[in-house]
Amino acid sequence: MVAYIFDKILAQGVRENQIPARTRESREWFRDKAAETTAITPNRLIQQAAKKEGGSALLSRQIPGKIGIGRMYMFMYDPKHKKDLPYYDLFPLIFKVKDVDGGFIGLNMHYLPPELRARLMDAMYPLVTDTRYDENTRLRLTYERLAAASRYRFFKPTLKMYLRNHVKSRFILVDSTEWDMALFLPTERFRKRNKATVWKESRAAIRGR
Repeated sequence: MVAYIFDKILAQGVRENQIPARTRESREWFRDKAAETTAITPNRLIQQAAKKEGGSALLSRQIPGKIGIGRMYMFMYDPKHKKDLPYYDLFPLIFKVKDVDGGFIGLNMHYLPPELRARLMDAMYPLVTDTRYDENTRLRLTYERLAAASRYRFFKPTLKMYLRNHVKSRFILVDSTEWDMALFLPTERFRKRNKATVWKESRAAIRGR
């Protein structure tokens, strides 16, 4: 588990017999619980993850190791061209899709309003590599697969590129049992526009306007 808030919600889920079942009802239970959580912040998540891993919360500009395709991560980010961007998220929540020169591409779920995050996540669950939902479970993600099927159409506004030397914190790996909680924690940190405006423009992009 990456942070105390996840541990508490998971423990409650076990008590209420919501785990290990991976039903729509159990997913909605976790999403509702995460949405009720208002005290969590990006800094708190990073500090708790660092404490559990026995390391410093902040890193240098270099990212040690590789992050895995199809896994979910949180991290602090300072865009290189932020002055030219209409808006950006300081604390992305991504599923990594691929590596590129100097960085990686991921689906930043924060760019979708909560109801569309749920619809995209539900569409992607069949892409899991296994149904054990343990630390090895990931999504079989490729751009081609996402672009080929209408059920994944909500992914378009989420596709973003991140440069390695502009990542400003350690990566928080979110285990598969925690995906539905992380999706709905209020940790988006948009700059230059508020989230309502970002989500409105995402809806327009999905409609092709």
